[in-house]
Amino acid sequence: MNNCQQSKPPKVTLPNLLTGFRFVASPVLLWLARYDYALAFMSLLAVAFLTDVLDGLAARLMGQVSQFGATLDSWADVINYLTIAIGCWWLWPEIVGHEIVFVSLILISCLLPALVGYIKFGHFTSYHTWGVKIAAASMGVSLYILFFGGPVWPFRLASVFCTCSALEEIGLTLLLKESKSNVRSIWHVLKRRADEHKTD
Repeated sequence: MNNCQQSKPPKVTLPNLLTGFRFVASPVLLWLARYDYALAFMSLLAVAFLTDVLDGLAARLMGQVSQFGATLDSWADVINYLTIAIGCWWLWPEIVGHEIVFVSLILISCLLPALVGYIKFGHFTSYHTWGVKIAAASMGVSLYILFFGGPVWPFRLASVFCTCSALEEIGLTLLLKESKSNVRSIWHVLKRRADEHKTD
């Protein structure tokens, strides 16, 4: 029993602390948005996006990949997306109102896969597919383009990426019999199943 406990990775790790930063940043971001500190809001948001990139990288490099860390990251993503939606609505209501269809697509893409996963498995899924990473990167970059006076098409394109990645996540949830973390893509799951059938 002691050996099993010792083999568990510690929950207080650098990757988990990086993820936890997004929880701490969310109320600060909302405060900045509420009082119209747009530049400070976008600056802190950039740091939050950076920690989202670094936590997974640190976990892999330090050998601290864990189910707890993956689940924590998924919760942080949901809170971060909601914070971004509310904060941007307060700071740039006209832009958000004009792009409400695409904003809604991104929000639904974040929340619906989490809801479907919770209904099936009793907790948020944490697949972190390639599709999700591409969608998150495109969404993050397009926010700065959109709100700093650039064209709207990168943001709209990012909403398409987010929708596609969400559909893939929902497909994975329906396909898998048990929850898994850090799944590269639905194609990899289907290929693995096909290979298993060949060996049977």
